[in-house]
Order: sequence, then structure tokens, then C-alpha cells
Amino acid sequence: MAHPVETSFYQTLNFSSDNQLRRRFMIMGEPIRGNLRFGLLLEVLDKVAEEAALNYVNQYYPEARVVTAAIDNIFIRHAADMDRDLVCHARINHVGRSSLEIGIRVEHSGPDPIHIASCYFTMVARSGMGDDAVSVSLPPLEYDTDTEQQRFNKAVARREEYRQSQAALLEPPSREEYEQLTALHRAQEEPGFQGLLAGRLVTDAWERMYPEQENVPQKIFGGYLIRRAYELSSICSELATPGRSIIAAVNRINFMHPVRMGDKLHYTSRVVYTSGSFVCVEANIERISRDRTSKSLSNSCLFTFVHVDNDLNHCPVPQIYPTTYAEDARYLAAMRSHQAVVAHHSII
Repeated sequence: MAHPVETSFYQTLNFSSDNQLRRRFMIMGEPIRGNLRFGLLLEVLDKVAEEAALNYVNQYYPEARVVTAAIDNIFIRHAADMDRDLVCHARINHVGRSSLEIGIRVEHSGPDPIHIASCYFTMVARSGMGDDAVSVSLPPLEYDTDTEQQRFNKAVARREEYRQSQAALLEPPSREEYEQLTALHRAQEEPGFQGLLAGRLVTDAWERMYPEQENVPQKIFGGYLIRRAYELSSICSELATPGRSIIAAVNRINFMHPVRMGDKLHYTSRVVYTSGSFVCVEANIERISRDRTSKSLSNSCLFTFVHVDNDLNHCPVPQIYPTTYAEDARYLAAMRSHQAVVAHHSII
């Protein structure tokens, strides 16, 4: 059996020495704190997770490939310094029947290391192409150290927490949640109401898929899709913030259906919840086949942004007001997800 330490995979973004790379990853061409293009980093992280998983899977199935099933969580711990190299260290935490959880630590290494982000990806091993593709069974890892066992236990706990959160979505509002939603609706009936209506905090975009976005034959690279979804969501978050918003966490990204060359994509982002200085944005990607005979939801995402000043101090954001039943449901789901993230993790 393999050990987790044997599955390590590293990729370094050499910002300190590669001026062209550093400029490509900058939001603005001037010195500001938190100047990292997180959307591009998402692409890199998805590829790092793929390589780490593939190195393990190909030991047993040389012709197999891996696909991203979900980005379970990404938590931003500190703002990145664009003058320092950024290291992505991936390691397999857990192997299921055909799935693998890849943990990625993003950091500035060196004598004064800084933990930038913690990331968790679920990959699935597949053999064959197209309709003939099937999942393959993988051998488990062997855990020797307490640290490895703790990572395994946390991976199992994350899966269980997600299952519970999905079940909770079907639960009706608690009394406290019902009273909160009722208060938000009553406020809209007051004379002179000028609050932010959730239905107006929406952005969308369309795009056709071409060969340059291809990863495996005829399939579009998932990292590209989530970068585009994030970039639109970042713009959408600014509809609810008076100033600058930066990413604080990726609550969840699900990969539901593959996107193929020629597909037309419809990206939709919505501000669904605000609390304190945080803004939650839901993003969906709908794919429409080239011949327009099939339509499906490719990806669903939930991002948490934080409203900050020039020194990255948190600043309050306005309350948003859902009006319809669908907006109530999104508000409630995002609120529950946000509360779980804040309760269990320290984010920027």
C-alpha cells in the first residue's frame, strides 16, 4: 500500500523571478494588497489536484484519467504577496472506491512561511472515453502517522458534513430563520423602503467553447469553467459592496455534467446573502449543446467574498432583501453554509 507522503505533488509560481508570470496573475498593475487574480489560481489548483490524483491512479491503471467531481472547500487564510513565490503542495488525504480527496496547501515558503489557503478537491478515476467510460476501483492508502490519520478523519468528516448540509437544505426554516425572513419581507412594505433587492443583484454572460479550452479529448477543462464563474461572481459581489470585495472562501463547487467543444454556456451569478462584511454569491453554469437538443446544469458554485478597505480591514455591507420564494430558499441555504464556514474555519 502507498502512504500519503508518497503522493505529494508540488507546483511553484515563481513570482519573485518571473516578471511576466507575476504580471499575468495581478489584478492591477500597481501595488495594492491582495493583488492576486484568484480566478487564475483556481485554474492552477484544479490542474495540481488532477496531477496529484493522476500520479496515484496511473500506478494501477496506466490508461485511466481523473476528473474533478467537486471542490469541497477553499479557505483563504492570508492575502498573497506578489513579490514572493507561491507554492502549491498537494497530497492525497483519502481514497474511496474510485474517488480521491486531494488536499492542497498554498503558501509562501522560505524562512518566514505564510499559509495563504487550504483547498480540498474530490477527484474521480475513470477508464475509457465517452459513453464507454467507467469508474475504476482504487486501492486504499496506509496511514502510519497521527497527522496522516487526522487528515483522513477530517476528509471523512467533510464528506459527512456535506451530506448533512444537503439533507438540511430540504428542511423547512427554523422558527428563528422564519422570523428573520419575515422581518426582511415586512421591511420591504415600509414607506420609503430603499434596501437592496436580491432580484436586482444578478449578472450573467454567454460563451461558446472552443478547442483552446479543451483538456481531455472533446471535454472542456473544468479549471477554466470555474475561473470564468468566479470572475463573474467577483463582479456580481460588487453590486452589494460600496468598495472593494475580495474572496474569503469557496464554500462548494459541484461538477455535474461535462462540457464539450461547441457547447454554449450561460453563466449566472447572484448575490444571495450578506452578513457583516461578507457577501455570498451563487453561480451556476448551464450548458446547451451545439445542436440545441440538450441542456443541463454543468456547475453550481457558492463563493464568499469580504468587503475590505485599502488595508484589507473588514467593512460592513448592506443587508439584502429576498422577495420571492426562490430568493428566500437561496438566502437560507447560503446563510446556513456561511454559518458553518465561520464556525469551523478561520478565513481572511
